Amino acid sequence: MKRRFNINGSCHPMRDYMVDIDDRLKRIKGKYVDYGSYFVINRGRQYGKTTTLQSLAEYLSKDYLVFSLDFQEMPDEKFETGETFSLALIDMMRDALQYEEGEEQEKMRGILSEFIMENPTVGIDDLFRFLSDMCRKNPRPIVLMIDEVDSAGNNEVFVKFLALLRGAYLKRDKMPIFHSVILAGVYSIKNLKLKLRPESEHQYNSPWNIAADFDIDMSFSAEQIAGMLAEYEADYHTGMDIQAISEEIYAYTSGYPVLASMICKRIDERIMGSDGFEEAKTAWSKAGVEKAVTIILKESNLLFESMVKQLDTYEDLYKMIEDIIYCGRRIPFSLEEKSINLGVMFGFLKEENGRVMMANRLFEMCLLNLFMAKEAIRSEIYAKGEGDSSQFIRDGRLDMDAVIQKFSEHFSDIWSKNDESFVEKYGRKFFLLYLKPIINGTGNYYIEAETRDARRMDVIVDYLGEQFIVELKIWHGDEYNERGEKQLTDYLDYYHKDKGYMLSFNFNKNKTVGVKEIKVGDKTIVEAVV
Repeated sequence: MKRRFNINGSCHPMRDYMVDIDDRLKRIKGKYVDYGSYFVINRGRQYGKTTTLQSLAEYLSKDYLVFSLDFQEMPDEKFETGETFSLALIDMMRDALQYEEGEEQEKMRGILSEFIMENPTVGIDDLFRFLSDMCRKNPRPIVLMIDEVDSAGNNEVFVKFLALLRGAYLKRDKMPIFHSVILAGVYSIKNLKLKLRPESEHQYNSPWNIAADFDIDMSFSAEQIAGMLAEYEADYHTGMDIQAISEEIYAYTSGYPVLASMICKRIDERIMGSDGFEEAKTAWSKAGVEKAVTIILKESNLLFESMVKQLDTYEDLYKMIEDIIYCGRRIPFSLEEKSINLGVMFGFLKEENGRVMMANRLFEMCLLNLFMAKEAIRSEIYAKGEGDSSQFIRDGRLDMDAVIQKFSEHFSDIWSKNDESFVEKYGRKFFLLYLKPIINGTGNYYIEAETRDARRMDVIVDYLGEQFIVELKIWHGDEYNERGEKQLTDYLDYYHKDKGYMLSFNFNKNKTVGVKEIKVGDKTIVEAVV
């Protein structure tokens, strides 16, 4: 069977290129299931939860009887009462075994079918008595896995089910029950309760506080991505540099599973053989990854749509991310802060060196595009960039010198009379807005996370395979400026560039505005002061 890169639904190694998750399955079993833990796999959308559960069910089947359920398959009306929910749950458990072979499975299907036939109505308390008896009689421990628990998140019956499950867990030495229970979804159990009862005094009443903390990393490492690419390379012999490409994909995705697969899929299905990428080795290159990122950012996809929807719902989260991206605001990381907790739960944010960071570069680029689109509607500087754009592309190359020069002129004309606090907050946003229509989807730009702070940030511009490093900084004296020049030259070394750009927002009344070219060692810096 031919394989593909899959971004829709669960993955299977027989039909899809995927990373090897055997080590992950072994750790989940050894660290949680074998100890009888009840836990939640709580990760962002399309983070590989369903693929992990399906693979885990097969992996555990040697030692356990596994019921693997998906609550998306349970109609909403089944959550209306305890009676309808109880029978629907038993019916799902029976269906989960219909393709399973073995004497144990066949016997269990009979027990579940008999219960349904003999009990046209059954309350949720009676359900637990039946489940306890079932677990007591079965020769092997039983594991219950439920995917997409978010589907039940607004239902009081499901919260009652969790509470009874918690009670059964606490009494399991006397009342047999499932050996291990695994729930998977985006929302944590705590936040399921939050959705049901938004009043402040009930916000953090978890119906399932017996759950063990699940701390296994489900992102892909660069090495795991390389393993997936090696399988593809064995089939197609493109001649790609597997290590370099895997590291480039990781740089954009930080290992977010669906994003890594999405880049590979775009290269394989849309870039390879297209203009400029006629050779497979050319497509599977850093330029090919950049092209894939450009395509992804232009498209609508479920992951980005979900991210934007959540930011529209949670205004404080939106504002915090906007401040991080535009203003370089450094926010201490604490999951006790509601917006940070939500951002981490949705997969948008992460902790790095004790502060809040965007989870990956692609998410940041997507949101930067969103912020730009909203600003562009009323932005004078965006209109200037749109009007100037044709003069900056010469023979298919971006003339960054001219971009810096023209932006300096516009900024001095339009904002020279604004106060320092205004420019310090919005100055860098204006440059990004000016640059946006110039590269116009042909190129990309992103802010290098390591350099972002209230004083300095580096923007990396990719245009048709050529990179430009632009440092945007707030002026804080000559000594600080010289230190910034040294930092920029170090960064140019990292990117193997001889030329860089520095845009300084200077509030000194005696400043000399304009653009000049300076030499720092063997590097050339085009420095603009506005």
